[in-house]
Amino acid sequence: MKKNYLLTPGPTPLPTCVTEALARPIIHHRTPQFRAILQQAEDGLKYVFNTKNDIFIFSSSGTGAMEAAVANLLSPGEVVLTIEGGKFGQRWTEICQAYNVRCDVIEVEWGRAVDPKEIERRIRTNPEIKAIFTTLCETSTGVVNDIEAIGRIVKDSQAILVVDAISSLCSLPLLTDTWSCDMVVAGSQKGLMLPPGLGFISVSPKAWNLINKSKNPRYYFDLGVAKKALDKTDTPFTPAISLIIALNEALNMIRQEGLENIFLRCKKMAEATRQAARALGLELLASSSDASDAVTAIRLPEGIDGQALVKTMRDIYGVAIAGGQGVLKGRIIRIAHMGYIGEFDIIIAITCLEKVLCQLGYKFQLGAGVKAAQKILQ
Repeated sequence: MKKNYLLTPGPTPLPTCVTEALARPIIHHRTPQFRAILQQAEDGLKYVFNTKNDIFIFSSSGTGAMEAAVANLLSPGEVVLTIEGGKFGQRWTEICQAYNVRCDVIEVEWGRAVDPKEIERRIRTNPEIKAIFTTLCETSTGVVNDIEAIGRIVKDSQAILVVDAISSLCSLPLLTDTWSCDMVVAGSQKGLMLPPGLGFISVSPKAWNLINKSKNPRYYFDLGVAKKALDKTDTPFTPAISLIIALNEALNMIRQEGLENIFLRCKKMAEATRQAARALGLELLASSSDASDAVTAIRLPEGIDGQALVKTMRDIYGVAIAGGQGVLKGRIIRIAHMGYIGEFDIIIAITCLEKVLCQLGYKFQLGAGVKAAQKILQ
């Protein structure tokens, strides 16, 4: 018998109360009962986003919310600044280009955070920049960017700040209003402990000023239409009813634990994972100052096939972690410590990693990674 463990940076495991909520009989969405559920979800999302701004819920993945941001903010030919420090920073550029928006790209070495001073320089030298698109946690590299510093820079410019918080919401501190984030996008399948299928986007008054001038075509993702519905505690189109019901269960769990306690838990598991990797003689992709507490990216030694390692852990032993993406494919592994992942999940992942590394011919002291992780978790 093989028991499965999920330690990928999305989707993440589902708590029992969430799976039970998903199994409840469906209800109709144009009813007072569902409007009460929707209002509860809105209030809970404002808590985890740390914002007073409206938050819109789309039946999509987080990428749908990313596209909604681009489609609503801009017009063809306008200029934006995109930060490419990994696969999902590149996604911002790709979405903008799909809408004929011109991109001034900051290329950052994968495994490093963007220098806020470079953003400041670009804004100062190019007053045409309408928006800055970046990530809080770059999921593909396990790097966290200094959104607080970037927000201070962008705040007093004409540009707005758009942040991909898909893998960082409920895993890392996010102060949407305090940090002057004009749009924050997120998804359901990571720190929120839900299946994929919900995209979220918060919108500031400064962002609405740009939305009202945008000439990009949109229909399903039209925030103006969504705003009219939200003002009546409604949705413009059929929502993902069961997912929103389950969202409230997850948000209740998050409130009960408290965001600060969640951040400390993620930080502890991240440090345990990092120390385990070092004890095995492995290098981390991100430096200590840039490392995310949502997911850890670990470099693999020469001669170790990263794809084979991930496949063996998942298919033979039932422990699912993630491999590298893009230029890092086969060269790194990624272990998540977000959402409904606990200390013993980390120990299981490190134990399995040691077992498979040993089978692949890598030489190290067996048990060293588990011992190092246990020291932190104690």
